[in-house]
Amino acid sequence: MIVIIGAILGAIIGATIAKRRKGRLADILQYAFVYMLVFTLAGLFITLIVHRASI
Repeated sequence: MIVIIGAILGAIIGATIAKRRKGRLADILQYAFVYMLVFTLAGLFITLIVHRASI
Protein backbone atom coordinates (compact mmCIF):
# COMPACT_ATOMS: atom_id res chain seq x y z
CA MET A 1 0.00 0.00 0.00
CA ILE A 2 2.80 2.40 0.88
CA VAL A 3 4.50 1.61 -2.42
CA ILE A 4 1.42 2.48 -4.46
CA ILE A 5 0.85 5.71 -2.54
CA GLY A 6 4.51 6.61 -3.07
CA ALA A 7 4.25 5.97 -6.80
CA ILE A 8 1.15 8.13 -7.21
CA LEU A 9 2.51 10.90 -4.99
CA GLY A 10 5.85 10.87 -6.81
CA ALA A 11 4.21 11.13 -10.23
CA ILE A 12 2.08 14.06 -9.11
CA ILE A 13 5.02 15.89 -7.54
CA GLY A 14 7.25 15.28 -10.56
CA ALA A 15 4.65 16.50 -13.02
CA THR A 16 3.97 19.57 -10.90
CA ILE A 17 7.66 20.48 -10.73
CA ALA A 18 8.04 20.12 -14.50
CA LYS A 19 4.95 22.26 -15.16
CA ARG A 20 6.26 25.01 -12.86
CA ARG A 21 9.51 25.02 -14.85
CA LYS A 22 7.44 25.41 -18.03
CA GLY A 23 8.45 22.03 -19.43
CA ARG A 24 7.05 20.44 -22.53
CA LEU A 25 5.03 17.22 -22.46
CA ALA A 26 8.15 15.05 -22.72
CA ASP A 27 9.73 16.91 -19.78
CA ILE A 28 6.60 16.52 -17.67
CA LEU A 29 6.41 12.80 -18.40
CA GLN A 30 10.09 12.28 -17.66
CA TYR A 31 9.95 14.15 -14.35
CA ALA A 32 6.79 12.26 -13.37
CA PHE A 33 8.40 8.91 -14.19
CA VAL A 34 11.66 9.59 -12.38
CA TYR A 35 9.96 10.94 -9.26
CA MET A 36 7.57 7.99 -9.36
CA LEU A 37 10.52 5.58 -9.39
CA VAL A 38 12.28 7.33 -6.52
CA PHE A 39 9.17 7.50 -4.34
CA THR A 40 8.28 3.88 -5.17
CA LEU A 41 11.72 2.69 -4.07
CA ALA A 42 11.48 4.78 -0.91
CA GLY A 43 8.06 3.24 -0.19
CA LEU A 44 9.47 -0.23 -0.79
CA PHE A 45 12.28 0.30 1.70
CA ILE A 46 9.89 1.80 4.25
CA THR A 47 7.62 -1.24 3.84
CA LEU A 48 10.53 -3.62 4.32
CA ILE A 49 11.72 -1.79 7.43
CA VAL A 50 8.23 -1.78 8.96
CA HIS A 51 7.72 -5.48 8.30
CA ARG A 52 11.13 -6.40 9.69
CA ALA A 53 10.60 -4.29 12.82
CA SER A 54 7.22 -5.87 13.56
CA ILE A 55 8.61 -9.40 13.92
